[in-house]
Amino acid sequence: MPFDVTRRQLLATGAAAAALPFAGAQASTSDWPNKPIRVVVGYPAGGQTDMIARAYGDFLGRQLGQPVVVENKAGAGGTVGAVEVKRAAPDGYTLMCTISTTLVLNRGTMKNLPYDTDKDFILFSAITGAGLQLVASEKCGAKTLKELVDYAKKTGKATVGSYAAGSAAHMMILEFNRQYGVNIEAVNYRGEAPMWADLASQSIDAAIGSYNAGLGVLQTNRGRAIAVTGTRRLKILPDVPTLLEQGVTSKLYSLRGFTGWGAPTGTPMEIVKKLSDLMVAGGKDPKVQEVLATFDLDPPMGYEDTQKLVSEETPLWLKFMADLGIKPE
Repeated sequence: MPFDVTRRQLLATGAAAAALPFAGAQASTSDWPNKPIRVVVGYPAGGQTDMIARAYGDFLGRQLGQPVVVENKAGAGGTVGAVEVKRAAPDGYTLMCTISTTLVLNRGTMKNLPYDTDKDFILFSAITGAGLQLVASEKCGAKTLKELVDYAKKTGKATVGSYAAGSAAHMMILEFNRQYGVNIEAVNYRGEAPMWADLASQSIDAAIGSYNAGLGVLQTNRGRAIAVTGTRRLKILPDVPTLLEQGVTSKLYSLRGFTGWGAPTGTPMEIVKKLSDLMVAGGKDPKVQEVLATFDLDPPMGYEDTQKLVSEETPLWLKFMADLGIKPE
């Protein structure tokens, strides 16, 4: 039976060979990490996303016993960084720290987006929290949302700045028009710095953006915070009511932007779960807490809550974009 013996040998050899990649994957997972980990941030150094990434990078490095290196790959609304992570090996050594603009809103504003959030990444943590602030200029003089709406009706030419076309701020301005029957012009900038500079010079009537970026306007009394987005007041602006408190009815104003952490699809779930647990644990680390408090952010979510957040709110964001006439360009 020489043929039968040879056949058995071939089958055994083939089975052993087929098992080798799996065994290697198991080994590489069990000893992960055994080399430095990099965190790709799709935005410039010094900003909120970068500061969160560096605080967590320090924490993860201490917990995992390997250096965690933050790399800034800024450009095109976080697209450059996202593509970098998409192309990386799914081995747990390349992670992503980005924001909901990159993961959600870019779908509705960019044609031929070079990545698919659902297919290319596995998100294991999200950090939500501080909403945006609506600040009226000194010239406008509004102290409440109603007064801003009345100003828009009276002048017929109110202008409100947003930090980017297709952004959450841009959508909120368009939604004001839809709810209140006014014709506020959305002035879309490329970033917050020029927007707040124009508000300070009274070139626009109001602006919607982050508290930290607009702090200078408040401190110099060239603008007044009259509302914040989200479902809670900002701890740093406790006397400023939410838009919901002031009568807006659209669910748009309660949707949460977030800082998201992810890895390339195919990263072993054992590693993903470990990273998720570490992100939650990191919320109790003093250095991480200091950064979260700076931006009035909530404790980080783990894998399951992150998946729930993204799956529930992404369709709502995209529907609002379509309903408000925001199209991919």
